[in-house]
Amino acid sequence: MRMAQDWKPLLSFDGRSKEDWDSWRVQALDKFLEILGPFPDPVDLDPDVEYVIEDGDLIRERVIFDSEAYASVPCIVLRPKDMQPNKKNAAIICCNGHPTDLGKDPIAGVRSGPEYDRQIALMNYNYGEQMAKAGFLTIMPELRGFGERNDAPGRRDVCNLNFIKGCILGIYTQTLNIWDVKRCVDYLETRPEVDPNRIGMMGLSYGGTMTTFTTAVEPRIKAANIMGYVNPFARFAIERGNFCGSQIVPEIYKYFDTHDIAGLIAPRPLLIDMATYDECFYIQDLLKGYEGVKKIYEAAGAADVLHTDIHPGPHSFGGNVAFSFFKRYL
Repeated sequence: MRMAQDWKPLLSFDGRSKEDWDSWRVQALDKFLEILGPFPDPVDLDPDVEYVIEDGDLIRERVIFDSEAYASVPCIVLRPKDMQPNKKNAAIICCNGHPTDLGKDPIAGVRSGPEYDRQIALMNYNYGEQMAKAGFLTIMPELRGFGERNDAPGRRDVCNLNFIKGCILGIYTQTLNIWDVKRCVDYLETRPEVDPNRIGMMGLSYGGTMTTFTTAVEPRIKAANIMGYVNPFARFAIERGNFCGSQIVPEIYKYFDTHDIAGLIAPRPLLIDMATYDECFYIQDLLKGYEGVKKIYEAAGAADVLHTDIHPGPHSFGGNVAFSFFKRYL
């Protein structure tokens, strides 16, 4: 704790000009990719569509594709019934937060019992369903350690178990989840409805971590909505221990704070949701994180595409700006 009091990450952005940003971004992205470690080798996606059904005004699909030699990714895909297979439509990857038992399902509006309803009501959590109703194709991948990919159901520390198991091999859960989402982009590019140049990403809490880390290293994601995440490691991680092994890679805070990773998204459009009554990531910390991102976007000459949704709610999807944001930038 004492060591962390005056900690300054070695590659935290400290410039002002476009030249400062250009130089920093090259060095920072290289180091970020280095500490993530190697991604798996790709394999043929071999997508398996298990069902396609009508659900009100939407088409709901269950799709499973292969992301690497040892893993397949089950996903829910939603699209409006009247969406045309003309390669002109925008798509959004929607990642779930930390509750491990339900995983992707509430994001897609699955209401299979009281806990699904509770999470959706508490966090406005069905943003994948909401975005599909707004006209986007959305995909909800099951991340490793969550939902039906939880290999230790009932264990609260499953994220840490998986992190430690992988860590001794030099393999990190977070890096593998980033890889799976990169493969989601590959899959979306094959969809007959989707314009490959109109792919976005969004997520709350751990989904915000995923959106931050993945968009930083995946240039095919053209716009992103980070919800309830960007705030100083010193506060939520070091002081409060409010994180888990799925959300980090070794030495990340040696080089970067969360706002630096989000800043690697520049100059692409970015929306940051911050909730006034967030008890997971406090509003004063979220605002501080945003100021760090803003400094980077200003140096990059991209301040006009950085947006916020500060809303009077708990740890949740604000839903006040996201629809117009993605319609504008995708």
